[in-house]
Amino acid sequence: MESDERYHLPADQRLTFVLVHGSWADAHFWDGVAAVLRSRGHTVYTPEYAGHGKDPNKDVTHAMITKSVVDFITKLNLHNIVLVGHSFGGTVIQKVAEQVPDRIKRLVFWDAFVLKDGESVVDEFPLQMRQGFEQLRASSKDDTLMLPFPLFRDSFVNTATLEEAEQMYASITPEPAKPLFEKLDLKAFYALPTPKSYVYFYQDNAVPQGEGFGWHPHMSMRLGQYRLIVGDGDHFTTAHTRPAMLAQKLYEAGRY
Repeated sequence: MESDERYHLPADQRLTFVLVHGSWADAHFWDGVAAVLRSRGHTVYTPEYAGHGKDPNKDVTHAMITKSVVDFITKLNLHNIVLVGHSFGGTVIQKVAEQVPDRIKRLVFWDAFVLKDGESVVDEFPLQMRQGFEQLRASSKDDTLMLPFPLFRDSFVNTATLEEAEQMYASITPEPAKPLFEKLDLKAFYALPTPKSYVYFYQDNAVPQGEGFGWHPHMSMRLGQYRLIVGDGDHFTTAHTRPAMLAQKLYEAGRY
């Protein structure tokens, strides 16, 4: 854990983070990052949402997932938050922002989906990848998607050692399929004046970078005016092996 003096911030520069994880993850995804941010004086919350963590019910909708985060924020009466979404979590914070805009200081998308109005997550995949997910869904007995290890290895943890990749793969569980295929009404999101940031790690290959696809600038530019923070990392590994670096990037994205 870093204890460098440069991270000892004045009280008025300390932030309140709400970190929303993505697919094939749960709230523990943020443990290392949250610990670093707290050590630097920030307040950090990592809500769990429907269909994930200890929730055995995989028959969930995107609205149920959104409600989990909205309820968490309102029950704790949180205000002036930096709401961070990773991957699928980007779609969650888009919908959360529509419901509690007055509680949010800034939205931060870290290699996260920024869907257009009327889109689903799978609409943002290249055709071959989309067909692969449709086949995984069709072969599932409970309408979930489980990533095959070769796909996880190449697309989610491409900078990891094999040992690290196997350890991370052992912790993932099948993802509810329905929310990934739901088309979302995002008209209210695109009318919000909330400040926004995009954090882009250029080795992140979870959505292949290419013409008409990818994280940045394909999805980031949909935010209109936004702050761009870039880093060196992939989709999952960085949170586990370099939490201090990721914590610093999230701070740079969220700070005043």
